[in-house]
Amino acid sequence: MREGFMSHPLPYAVNCSILFTELPLLERPAAARQAGFEAVEFWWPFAGAVPADHDADAFVTAIRDAGVQLIGLNFFAGDMPAGDRGLVSWPKRAAEFRDNIDATVGIGERLDCRAFNALYGNREDGHPAAEQDELAVENLRLAAKAAERIGATVLVEPVSGAERYPLRTAADVLAVVDRVEAANVGLLADLYHLAVNGDDVDQVIAQHSDRIAHVQIADAPGRNEPGTGTLPLETQLVALAANGYDGWVSLEYKPATTTDDSFCWLPRERRGLTGTPKEIQS
Repeated sequence: MREGFMSHPLPYAVNCSILFTELPLLERPAAARQAGFEAVEFWWPFAGAVPADHDADAFVTAIRDAGVQLIGLNFFAGDMPAGDRGLVSWPKRAAEFRDNIDATVGIGERLDCRAFNALYGNREDGHPAAEQDELAVENLRLAAKAAERIGATVLVEPVSGAERYPLRTAADVLAVVDRVEAANVGLLADLYHLAVNGDDVDQVIAQHSDRIAHVQIADAPGRNEPGTGTLPLETQLVALAANGYDGWVSLEYKPATTTDDSFCWLPRERRGLTGTPKEIQS
């Protein structure tokens, strides 16, 4: 453990779609709570865009019974293992994304979740980039309008490791956010993705902390837990807090060994809620 992870007030959350994969999905919120965390986030946890009522109910019950707060939920992003990275800019699946908006925000409303990550989508053959970008702006406006009903924010994220995904830097995302022109659409700053893509993370923090709506971390190389690579994550978190960011820091990494062992860098007393994240002030 390095001191920097203790020297800022930002609270930590666990992404239960990439951590605790040793367990069935509905058992992961309770495992996170047992490990000392009080907040979790998920990628879209269902096979399709609109889950059956009993599947949505089971997910909501698992979160509530675990005694954790859901602080982030992805919109449906397609078949992620097969390479899909979102439907927002995908013309052939626009209706599917729009059907998913109400399903996602509805689950968020039931669980007091106030942040929804909209993966932009890959470039598709046969569709000009400008056409996809125009569709993305339209879809993000629809998502933002739905999220606004419950005081929630739509997140847009740079992604690494996906050759056809066009948003790679913070500037790429902020250009999209500017086009959407909705106050509740913001940058999801995944410090791992930004660094791997060659963005200047320190400069992003210095210039755009006020536009960062959510933060995720993993170390590089490897996308494992902090301390396994070379990224100055603790220094960057301190800088974020000093620049006024007061939201969550979500652990979105692949454990080098087991999930429980991967938390050794973070003392148990720092795993609970210590700050006042913007997402739970409302």
